[in-house]
Amino acid sequence: MNKDDDMPEEESGDPEDTNKHGDAEPGDPDLFNDMDDLFDDDDDDDIFDAGRLSADEALKEEDRRVHEMPLHQSAVNIRRLTSALVETFTEKKDKLMMKEQMLMNAYMLGPKIAGAEGGDLYTLRMENAVIIKIHARDLLTQTSFCKIEKLSNPEYLQLLRDEIENFRVLFVEWVKGFDKENDIRDDWGLFYD
Repeated sequence: MNKDDDMPEEESGDPEDTNKHGDAEPGDPDLFNDMDDLFDDDDDDDIFDAGRLSADEALKEEDRRVHEMPLHQSAVNIRRLTSALVETFTEKKDKLMMKEQMLMNAYMLGPKIAGAEGGDLYTLRMENAVIIKIHARDLLTQTSFCKIEKLSNPEYLQLLRDEIENFRVLFVEWVKGFDKENDIRDDWGLFYD
C-alpha cells in the first residue's frame, strides 16, 4: 500500500517484482527455471526401461522371424539376382528404363512381406499379398521383355525366372495360412465372401 493506505501500490512492471508472499509474479523469466524441481528425475524409471527392453526384444524377435521365413529369403534372392542382372544392361539398349522398373519391383517384395506379417489382420495381409503378387508378376513379365530386347544373357534371366517361380510356390502356401477370422472389417468389400 502507498502512504494513503487506501490505494494499492502501483506495479512497476519490473519482472523482478514479487508478490506479497515473496513469490515470483507471472511473467517472471525465472519462474520456469525451477521446472526441474517439479519433475523428480531421481524417480525409479526402471519399470519403463524394462518394458522398453522387452518391447525391443519382441521387435527384434519378430524381425528375426520374418527374415528367416522362406518366402522372405526368396524375396531377398530375387532382389539380389535382379540387382546383378540389371547391371548387365547397357544404357543404350535400355530405352524404357527397365533397370529402374525391375529394381523397384524386386525391392517391394520384402517390405510388403514384413508389412503383412506385422499387420496380422486378414485384410491388411491380403492387401499386402496383392501388392506382392503384382510386383512379382511385373518382374516376371519384365524378364520376358528383356529376353526379347536382348538386354541380358538369357541364362541370367532364367535364373531370375526360376527364383520367381520358387517365390510363387512359397507365396501360395503363405497366403493359405492367413486367418480370415482375425480381422476387422473395413467396409471396402474386398476379401470377404
